[in-house]
Amino acid sequence: MRSKGAIIVNLIFWMLIITMITFGILNSSHKVSWFELLVEFGYYGIINVSLFYINSLILIPDIIKKRQKTWLYLFLLVGLIIVAVILKLGIAIMYPEIILEHMGPNKKKEMQSYDHYLIQALFITGFFVVISSLLKFATDWFSNERIQRNLESEKKDMELQFLKSQLNPHFLFNSLNNIYSLAYQKSEKTADAILKLSEIMRYMIYESNDSWVDLNKEVEYVQSFVELQKLRFKDGAAVEITINGEIDGQQIVPLILISFVENAFKHGVANDHEDPIKINIIANQKILHFSVSNKKSKTNKDAMGGVGLNNVERRLQLLYPDRYKLNIVNSATHYTTELMLDL
Repeated sequence: MRSKGAIIVNLIFWMLIITMITFGILNSSHKVSWFELLVEFGYYGIINVSLFYINSLILIPDIIKKRQKTWLYLFLLVGLIIVAVILKLGIAIMYPEIILEHMGPNKKKEMQSYDHYLIQALFITGFFVVISSLLKFATDWFSNERIQRNLESEKKDMELQFLKSQLNPHFLFNSLNNIYSLAYQKSEKTADAILKLSEIMRYMIYESNDSWVDLNKEVEYVQSFVELQKLRFKDGAAVEITINGEIDGQQIVPLILISFVENAFKHGVANDHEDPIKINIIANQKILHFSVSNKKSKTNKDAMGGVGLNNVERRLQLLYPDRYKLNIVNSATHYTTELMLDL
């Protein structure tokens, strides 16, 4: 199906051709009959238009783009040009007084030779082939650019939806309940808990709106999230975070790591100090190694909540095409996700 832009471009081209022909007829001293118009422009118009659209609608899309056989395209195109020239030559032989007659330098009507006419017919046929190819490739290029812009817009929409999904009301309400409990008990941890929640909300709502953020901010966000989760447990959550390498000076897409950490807390055992949740972050030479491992909870068999691992991987495919590796190990006792990103 042709795009609206391609149709408009083709209409403009044919309007220019018709305008040039009309201008030539009106400025001609020779009175042209309707039959001459039919022979010169009707028959030739059918041949040229057919040549134009066979090339742009059949040969280029099917042979060049689908089959990617340039040699076959050239062979068929040459054959098509030869057929078109032969048809035009046949019309000239049938109506030489119309086709071959022209005004000479001395203002007298002359008959051009078939050799001269053959060269002229070949040139005009080649003109329509070249123009049809140029218009086809140009309109396809602009169409692909428009599609790419739409994909970029769609990706931004997905980003916004993803950011909204991170504002998990259960997480927010649980955090507020935990803070309320701390405040009710007049715990010294209340101020720190409010500060951590404030940092998380600020990052999620404001800083993560940028396409890229500093890696150290993303890591700080993960740490703040972990610290806030620890408030759920009387003796604190059992979490080991290891950070190594070049965290400063590198950038990452925001909120790309947190889903794996959320999953560990939601579906894992977070209060077993002998088998804690382990989060490893290693950044070296534009490569990020990120892994999360947790002991599986026997009481929680639900699928991953939030955006889900499938949506996270889809986001990775969009934002890091051919630049990531995601390995998930789901054993009988532990769940481990390993992510490698080319920053």
